[in-house]
Amino acid sequence: MDQATRRELDQLVAVALAEDVGDGDRTAIATIPLASRADGRITQKQEGIIFGFEAAEAVFAALDPAIEFEQLIEEGCWRGQGPVLNLRGDARAIISGERSALNLLAHLSGVATATARYVEAVEGTGAQILDTRKTTPGLRLLEKAAVVSGGGANHRIGLWDAYLIKENHIEMAGGITAAVDAARVVDADLPLEVECCDLGQVDEAIAAGAERLLLDNMTPDQLSAAVAHVAGRAELEASGGVTLETVAEVAASGVQFISVGAITHSAAALDLSLMVEVER
Repeated sequence: MDQATRRELDQLVAVALAEDVGDGDRTAIATIPLASRADGRITQKQEGIIFGFEAAEAVFAALDPAIEFEQLIEEGCWRGQGPVLNLRGDARAIISGERSALNLLAHLSGVATATARYVEAVEGTGAQILDTRKTTPGLRLLEKAAVVSGGGANHRIGLWDAYLIKENHIEMAGGITAAVDAARVVDADLPLEVECCDLGQVDEAIAAGAERLLLDNMTPDQLSAAVAHVAGRAELEASGGVTLETVAEVAASGVQFISVGAITHSAAALDLSLMVEVER
């Protein structure tokens, strides 16, 4: 985990525990003797990809720095049901951290699993599944790491690391050429992509020097026509309304990239549980 992702995780854990545990887990304090130790096991209850051990462990470690973990599987591998993580430490900490840890692990595993399903659907086409900026606020770097774990790739991280000139930018700049020229004046080396809705815009964007085109809300037939028309002069990305049911047909058009917001904003959490046994 790089430093930026680790900072995001530490901030997230602090917020999660502040909202859930607050100034103390009243039930745990009342029912679990002080200094009790326990063994816990997190179990995967449906098939998919587990991702987010560091996130889950960070929650428990924030409550018990001496807690011990044993990862039972490798992240990023598709598997069925079964145990995934053992932990041993302060019983109150394990019980108090359970929900926040499972929330993070289940969500990130859900993102990785959803991504893997899309990746499998386009296998053999040469198309690569990309994420988008449609992420949960405060979770972007973690969700994007989960996408990679599921076999996808990251689009730009934010508004700062690449140009993506869309219809509103084009309108306010006075056209595609004007927008591209203005962007190149500010930073000629930043990756640049232009959103195009028809072949006329495609031609203008290529003439202006765009190296990648985002083909917005085009049908598979329109995408195929655009691929033939461009003939390798720029990279092509399909975007807009792509579903698991339609992604294979989109990929068959010949585009190199397919961006899918659903793998982050609509991923279903993977079903996980934690069982605890107090040491006596």
